[in-house]
Amino acid sequence: MRGKTAGVILGALLLVFATRAARAEVVEVRINKLAFVPAQISAHVGDTVEWVNADFVVHTATARNGAWDVIIPAHSSGSIVIEADGMVDYYCKYHPNMTGRISVAK
Repeated sequence: MRGKTAGVILGALLLVFATRAARAEVVEVRINKLAFVPAQISAHVGDTVEWVNADFVVHTATARNGAWDVIIPAHSSGSIVIEADGMVDYYCKYHPNMTGRISVAK
């Protein structure tokens, strides 16, 4: 009986993790003409935020709280997986007037 209970619990945990992974999305932010477009996005923990750089210069997506710093080469992309909920403001280290915000829900 004990083995059966452990199997049920393990199955339930796998289902929870599979459901969480299945709902994860990729949220795209384009970088165009020295701006993050859109500048404000919403995401969930586990989602991927991908910055696609259409400019001819290198940019970064740098969290003001120090959580991450993504270098995004010209005509390329960079991404992160969101690990915590809350509000995250970010900017480009090379062009500080470029700013964005991610509102993250659980």
